[in-house]
Amino acid sequence: MAEAADFQGMSPSPARRWLRRTGALLAGAPLLAGLLQLPAGPSAQAAEKSAPAASGSGGVSVSLDSVSPGAPTDSSTLTVSGKVTNNGKQAVTDAHVGLRVGPSLGSRDAIDGAARRTGFSPGLDGSELGGKYAEQFPKLAPGVSQDFSISVPVKELDLGSDGVYQLGVSLSGQTPAQPYERVLGIQRTFLPWQTDGATAKTKTTFLWPLISSVHMSAETLPNQQQTPVFRNDDLAKEIAPGGRLSQMLSLGKGLDVTWVIDPDLLASVDAMAGNYSIKGKGDSVTAGRNQAVAKQWLGELEQAVQDKEVVALPFADPDLASLAHTGKNVTGSLSHLKDATDVASSTVETILHVKPETDFAWPVNGAVDPSIVKVATSAGADKIIARSDSLQETGGLPYTPTAARPIGGGTTAVVADAGLSTAFEGDLSSAGGSTLAVQDFLAQSLMTNLEEPDKQRSIVVAPQRMPSASQAQSMATALRTLQDSNWSQSAGLAAAAAAKPDPQATTHVPSTSRYPSSLRRQQLPQSAFQHVEDTQDKLDNFKVILTDRSRVVTPFGRAIDRAMSTSWRGHATAASAFRQDVESYLDGLSTQVRLIEKSETKLSGRSATIPVTVQNNLMQGVDHLVLRLTSQQPTRLKIGNGPYAEQPISVSGGHSQSVKFTTTANANGRAAVVAQLFTEDGQAYGPAVTFDVNVTEITPTVMLVIAGGVLLLVLAGFRMYTQRKRLAARRAEEERNAADDDAPAQHGLNDAADGTVDTEDTAESGPEPGAEPRADGPEQPSDPAPDTAPESADPSGTGERVDR
Repeated sequence: MAEAADFQGMSPSPARRWLRRTGALLAGAPLLAGLLQLPAGPSAQAAEKSAPAASGSGGVSVSLDSVSPGAPTDSSTLTVSGKVTNNGKQAVTDAHVGLRVGPSLGSRDAIDGAARRTGFSPGLDGSELGGKYAEQFPKLAPGVSQDFSISVPVKELDLGSDGVYQLGVSLSGQTPAQPYERVLGIQRTFLPWQTDGATAKTKTTFLWPLISSVHMSAETLPNQQQTPVFRNDDLAKEIAPGGRLSQMLSLGKGLDVTWVIDPDLLASVDAMAGNYSIKGKGDSVTAGRNQAVAKQWLGELEQAVQDKEVVALPFADPDLASLAHTGKNVTGSLSHLKDATDVASSTVETILHVKPETDFAWPVNGAVDPSIVKVATSAGADKIIARSDSLQETGGLPYTPTAARPIGGGTTAVVADAGLSTAFEGDLSSAGGSTLAVQDFLAQSLMTNLEEPDKQRSIVVAPQRMPSASQAQSMATALRTLQDSNWSQSAGLAAAAAAKPDPQATTHVPSTSRYPSSLRRQQLPQSAFQHVEDTQDKLDNFKVILTDRSRVVTPFGRAIDRAMSTSWRGHATAASAFRQDVESYLDGLSTQVRLIEKSETKLSGRSATIPVTVQNNLMQGVDHLVLRLTSQQPTRLKIGNGPYAEQPISVSGGHSQSVKFTTTANANGRAAVVAQLFTEDGQAYGPAVTFDVNVTEITPTVMLVIAGGVLLLVLAGFRMYTQRKRLAARRAEEERNAADDDAPAQHGLNDAADGTVDTEDTAESGPEPGAEPRADGPEQPSDPAPDTAPESADPSGTGERVDR
């Protein structure tokens, strides 16, 4: 300003104004030239070389594929590698990639703000560490990518006190349209810097979830082994080498984490380890062939969780929020949550041989409200895994409080940190995305410790329920670095829940109206829970008749649990189809015990028996059934002693049984009869069978005709008897006569010797063959007694046939 005052013809004040205007114009010239895409003058080019333009969107993208080590120490050499890509239409020349260390960030909000910021800002992104720590690219053609790797001793970064520093990787160069050096692309990440061990290390609990979607159906093959049927073979892909669950297992083995397991996953893999089938189109099934994969995965998991903390969720991970908001309005829905909780411990112990913690409830995304807490605790849980974006701080605490919060009624909310828990969401399949997520997580973790370095706190990280393989790899990378850091130490979930609560932390559970609408839209509707209860009612009605209820109750009970799984969120159509399949299969089994249809039955007489057949096509026997036969016209036809009669039923598996009912007819005509099976508690079982009974009553005239016929049969028999008796008497008489004539017969033989035969005096002589006997001739002794002659007036003998 003093120099300006020496200009001739100018007072000091106008001189100052002239200098300010000239400086502003010169400073804005390069920017104006860039906007107009006009070649800059020599002075502008010189200015650009000394201070690159404030631009970071010059068509070049920078990807950070690796930052190693993620949390360096003062003796480390930092290596940053990645890729630069020219996305523009012009070649980039005289380019180089350099590192820029920005200022230390003062809070977790500052970290979030830096991560969101785009473009290059000299004041915020820091100066470039050039020289030998920059990688040169003479030319970068359009559409071409180039890899880079820069290694620099950490002491050259000139880091100050402990903290989180912004680390930028920028590409600077020029294009034909703008032939001056400027920053054409930049990518930012964070460098956690802790030189010495923290005064009070943060206790960090990381949940490692082994959860999958629903894979098993309620169906089993009709054999003694009850071979399970899977909806598809997707689970085999997940547990096979390289699959999502395979990687979750292999990565988790080397980490100090709390395993959070859905028992349904264990039960499904255990079922796959034996004989199993896969449902195809229609009713077709094919044999599964991944038994070896299932056995290997279970064996590795069993070894991995020994001496580790294991938390078992209720079976099939039921949707607590859906139960609280829509399911509780359906009677009986909450009882399924209790059943799912009870079976969880036994499932894990049986398969993995470890005793799990079962008193934790985990609502979706840790979102809670009073109704969710009430539902969760109704099944026995006294610890709710919430999240800090749901149970938000209202007291303005300048630090992140300990996770444990008493929320009343003996219930503890274990509040997971939202920022750390959501650090690994999104697409992390690229190395660049994974690296940014890892460094952001480490930065947030260190900053949490630095918020209150002298106050030890317990922090919980609850990631998404089903991380992808790439997300799991990023999680593992971050955890390995964190466990080697000097500001954090690992802790279990039970220890986090038992930690002394921060008295200033909020314990107020948000109202139901504050439940996130995005989560509410994904809930199971009330109709879903009503469908579940309808199926349960059918199961209750069916199981009472079974001799081996476990063959049906166990698979259907678990299928009902699966129908309420959290994994159905966002898959409403598939969820509905699953519930329908469960009910349809149960209906099909129920119809295997049924009454055989009957056609019209004819009943002749005043009393008779009517058979009704019960068929059992199940693999097991049924009992506790009652068969009732009811007459719809009891005045015409009675069953037993009244309008109906009942008989207990017990039928072996694969057999039929016919039951006879005594009936009494009071009048002729048709009578409708209804056969119905009932359970012992009086509930109708299966459809009724209705048939007609055609009653033909017997009249007195018909009875007389039948009696006359019987009498004629008796008389005919008696006549045959008397005739035989007379024939026997005649033969005896003939034999006596033959004895009396023995002497004359001898004399006649002697005469014959003389040649003389007297034929006229022979007693045995008779009429010529074919001659009619004479009416007036003498009666021969051998003639039968005559039948009653037409002229005889004597009555007929008893039993004789009378010709009229």
